[in-house]
Amino acid sequence: MNLLMAYPAKEEFALSSIGFMWLCKIAEETNEINVTRISTDTDIVRNNNIDAIAFSMSFDFDYLGMLEILDKLNIPFYKSDRGEKYPLIFAGGPVITTNPRPYEDFLDFMIIGDGEGNFRNILNIINNNNKESALNKLKDIEGVYFAGRKTKKVTEKLERVIYSPIVNNNSYFKNTFIIETARGCMNRCAFCTASYTNLPFRNYDYEKIIESIDLGLSKTNKIALLGAQISAHPKFNNIMKYIRDKIESGNNIQLGISSLRADSVTPEMVQTLVLGGQKNSTIAIEAASERLRKFINKNITEKQILNAVKISRENGLKGLKVYSMIGIPSETQKDIDEFIRLGKKIKSENKGFNIEFSFSTFVPKPNTPFQWAKRENTKSLESKQKYLEKELSKIGIKSKFSSPKWDFWQTVLSRADKNITPLLVYVYKNGGKIGAYKSGIKELNIDINKTIDGYDFTEELPWDCIEIEPRKELLIKEYNRLLKFVNE
Repeated sequence: MNLLMAYPAKEEFALSSIGFMWLCKIAEETNEINVTRISTDTDIVRNNNIDAIAFSMSFDFDYLGMLEILDKLNIPFYKSDRGEKYPLIFAGGPVITTNPRPYEDFLDFMIIGDGEGNFRNILNIINNNNKESALNKLKDIEGVYFAGRKTKKVTEKLERVIYSPIVNNNSYFKNTFIIETARGCMNRCAFCTASYTNLPFRNYDYEKIIESIDLGLSKTNKIALLGAQISAHPKFNNIMKYIRDKIESGNNIQLGISSLRADSVTPEMVQTLVLGGQKNSTIAIEAASERLRKFINKNITEKQILNAVKISRENGLKGLKVYSMIGIPSETQKDIDEFIRLGKKIKSENKGFNIEFSFSTFVPKPNTPFQWAKRENTKSLESKQKYLEKELSKIGIKSKFSSPKWDFWQTVLSRADKNITPLLVYVYKNGGKIGAYKSGIKELNIDINKTIDGYDFTEELPWDCIEIEPRKELLIKEYNRLLKFVNE
């Protein structure tokens, strides 16, 4: 069988996606499968001998890369236009798991949840059956979604550590051996799809992580630890000590960790990062006001935030990026002003330490307590951004902002039904810019109001076709629990 493993972005990002690269490794280890890895910048030539194409979709706008690759291969976008002579086309990844509905007319089937266990079984079925027979057999596999069928998300036990199968200079993280140490997050911030769709929190065995570190160091001196809540690993301090001991024994190791949780930063952790060549790190506070942090279930205090900055400065880091969010439901001007007050306090207590605030705008996501929430008006968000940029600049703090206009369309894609599918094709064919979305909904007469204004607790949601824990009833209960903080 000839299989294309397709990443809907440039190769440098494909190489840094250990989930995608690990599935490529699984495919290559499967007997009788000839694997070719492609990205949007691959020189693609139409090949009639392709039997299947597997896409990995991590971000809402990845559909543009998927359509681009199909276009280059001269394959019809809609599965209804593809007969037996065309390859089976399927996808998995976070975007698919949270809401597969916008893509079900493009894809023959989709993988819901963790893919590493299911993927080998799926490939064996495709390899040993014709297209029609394979599709019939795949309907019996848990975690395989077909349009109109309820499907349960697959959650794997973490056994064999996932790491970078290829380490080279072409990756976005150049010559870096990335190791997944844990999956999921116990904190359950109410907006966070990565936390809720990856429950329960799981971690790899300490000894297996150490083995992976040693394997990585036999290939490169750059190691990165990956996980939504790395410091929650029961032996995280032991992992850091292992790396630190190696550095202090004379090994030249560059260590990277994606972000630090403010309530778990320790001097030893920061010292190890500094010894590993890290000059700056990040913490996520999401909101500057205590009230909003409680509302979104970001259970860290201002004292812990200030302490994290202090420990970072005193133990050798040169600066911190502070991840934050605006447009959270119930946000007021007072909440926005809290960023200025907190920024002033951080600066006054940490002279000469570089602080940068990075703001995204709130995008309500499926399978979270905030999946029903309304998205704030774009002009209002832009006004808040200008205000924050101006006021933070006055106190010597740089600020970066995501685009409210693009975040608006991310909201639409995240919470849409299959009615949005013609718009995706229209946008791709018209350049993929914001103007194409605007003209597309007018020309195609597509109503996106629900995706922006939110849903009622009583109505069916597009993604209800996916059975995932916690169930909708528990998400409603959690949302109502958090509402008590709105007027605090």
